[in-house]
Amino acid sequence: MLKVRNLRKEFSTVLAVDDVSFEVRRGEVFGLLGPNGAGKTTTIRMVLNILQADGGEITYDDRHFGDHTRDIVGYLPEERGLYKKSKLLDTILYFAGLRGMHHGKAKAEAYRWLKRFALLEHAGRKVEELSKGNQQKVQFITAVIHDPVLVVLDEPFSGLDPVNQILLKNILLELKQQGKAVIFSTHQMDQAEKLSDTLCLINRGRVVLGGTVRDVKKSYGKNSLHVEFDGDGAFMENLPGVQRAIMYENSAELELGPSVKPRELLPLLNAKVELRKFELLEPSLNSIFILVVGGAGESTPGKTEEVTV
Repeated sequence: MLKVRNLRKEFSTVLAVDDVSFEVRRGEVFGLLGPNGAGKTTTIRMVLNILQADGGEITYDDRHFGDHTRDIVGYLPEERGLYKKSKLLDTILYFAGLRGMHHGKAKAEAYRWLKRFALLEHAGRKVEELSKGNQQKVQFITAVIHDPVLVVLDEPFSGLDPVNQILLKNILLELKQQGKAVIFSTHQMDQAEKLSDTLCLINRGRVVLGGTVRDVKKSYGKNSLHVEFDGDGAFMENLPGVQRAIMYENSAELELGPSVKPRELLPLLNAKVELRKFELLEPSLNSIFILVVGGAGESTPGKTEEVTV
């Protein structure tokens, strides 16, 4: 579907995107990941022909972006682009019209989506009267109402409460099942791990990690101990055999040395905290993100300059 090869973009003295390559196929969810300022949004804008690339190539089914491409793409930008004084239904119909939809069909689809997002009773209200989360829902509707083949979402979960995050996650999986290609950009690793089939991690404008989620996690080994506990776990960072500790509220991921056996740590942990879970698992995508982006990426496994997924 989408092929990006050796993409490059420079602003004045800042090289924002440097030799980025990846592919996205129909029927998959592709996570474009990275910290703030990594180059994700700039990459997306070049893919959508909003920004012109300084180098590289972007093709859709082996064709370059053109009028034939514009209407098969749906885009949810990170910044909201809604007209605040317009009513919800009018806003959705306006964007549908820009995509060439017949008014009758657009209206039927608008009502269907408004009902899906529990916004039907607000159809006559102005956009500015909605909460941030509900505005995000309307923005999403405008991105998908014309039934695009490629759906590109920049921070789609922004402003959504947990219930609506689950709703949106389910909708994205439905789009995948319908054979659409979905790209979503985020720095929320828990969402990326749950949703992505494949991923590309960008840091400082360059690809530092990519592939299927399963292969990425496998490449970082399985000697990762997940613990949940009550008490002060700060001491875990200094336990013998722990190479790295990522601490959360009442839980932690402990990366163990290759010769360390988890049971050796059990009495040391039990002596200082009350354990609720003690489990050896593959490292989470969040811990890999912290490791790679935190400065250890030059020699970490899985590093690549080009990602084919």
